Amino acid sequence: MELNVVILAAGKGTRMKSVLPKVMQPLAGRPLLRHVVDTAASLKANRTLVVYGHGGDLVQQAFAADQLLWAEQAEQKGTGHAVQVALPQLPIIGRTLILYGDVPLTTPATLTRLIGRVGDDTAMALITLLMDNPSGYGRIVRDATGAVVRIVEQKDANDEEKKIREVNTGIFCVPNALLHKWLPALQNNNAQGEYYLTDIIAMAAAESIRIDTVQPEQTWEVDGINDKLQLATLERTHQRVLADDLMRGGITLIDPARLDVRGTVTHGMDVHIEPNVILEGRVLLGNNVRIGANCQLKDCEIGDNTVIKPNSLIDYAKVGANAEIGPFARLRPGTVLADCVHIGNFVETKKAIIGKGSKANHLAYLGDAEIGSGVNIGAGTITCNYDGVNKHLTSIGDNAFIGTNTSLIAPVTVGSGATTGAGSAISKNVPANTLAVARGKQVVLENWQRPVKK
Repeated sequence: MELNVVILAAGKGTRMKSVLPKVMQPLAGRPLLRHVVDTAASLKANRTLVVYGHGGDLVQQAFAADQLLWAEQAEQKGTGHAVQVALPQLPIIGRTLILYGDVPLTTPATLTRLIGRVGDDTAMALITLLMDNPSGYGRIVRDATGAVVRIVEQKDANDEEKKIREVNTGIFCVPNALLHKWLPALQNNNAQGEYYLTDIIAMAAAESIRIDTVQPEQTWEVDGINDKLQLATLERTHQRVLADDLMRGGITLIDPARLDVRGTVTHGMDVHIEPNVILEGRVLLGNNVRIGANCQLKDCEIGDNTVIKPNSLIDYAKVGANAEIGPFARLRPGTVLADCVHIGNFVETKKAIIGKGSKANHLAYLGDAEIGSGVNIGAGTITCNYDGVNKHLTSIGDNAFIGTNTSLIAPVTVGSGATTGAGSAISKNVPANTLAVARGKQVVLENWQRPVKK
């Protein structure tokens, strides 16, 4: 039976107190809506339709690369009305899963169980939850046989109904034919003056349609986000789930509560991570990688046995095996380090390719550079790559020795085995196996007196 997904994402999110639409608020580095769209994709839905409203242009632009259908809910008149605006794009046949753009973490496993309860036009299903304190939620009303007969909202419930602990999560799977039949018949004669999607439950019961319920494995799967406090709370919950998954996969986390994953992590064996590390984008970690405290790794690949010392930032870079990075190192986009490279404290690289065994142990900037194997980069070395208009390449051959405080004024080439004297400003190519010294002659003025401020 064909599956459609409708994601309700039109809410203003006024309690967020943000110019950013609620469904664009970030969770684990991705918009709330992105989590839901990716979940829909994992279910192999035939079509996914997003009902948008506030900030619709921004939302649509952010998801332009996704194969989504869109329906505008210009005026928010309730969940039933939201699905009504999507109805013209839903075929008569098939079934529709209704999700929410601000409920980001419902698992594909739970949704698969829900969808599996709806195999034809004689049944529908919803996710419910048992709560010790159900205040504010719609209650699931059952008859004496235990069959679901209706959902009553908090504001419309009587005292007995308010005692019911089973609540509605709003996540439904319904045959399309029934949606086309029921949605036009919804009424708004309730305390909110809205068209409730939940009213289709009573319609189903009246027609003897079987109403199945599914419970999530974890309560956080159906947690919705309305304000920054709830967002932060779910962030920590989600991060702990991700940390637990990494530890089950063999990674050692010194403090699981102080790791943030904002993408995907692929790793080998015996990876060791200290506290306050952020892994963002697509991160690949080889065997026996060690990451010190307060590091941030984004869209990078780290080879076997490499050590990343504390307070280092690696961004769109590739690091080989047996390398040593940091502390306080910054590898910027386009950096490619071969095996056994050392990049030490307060060294910054950008668009730099550095060969096997080379080292820049401290206080250097290496940008737009091709550096061979076995090169020693002295402290204070700078590749002067920018002339005010264009970037230029610095090329350093194998086994070269760059003296302390050398300025390499690109475009320039230092040949294999060459040496630059400390304090040199190298603006011309240096032949292989030579010494280049380019600095002003020292002058000593006798009887010189320092000026005195008047």
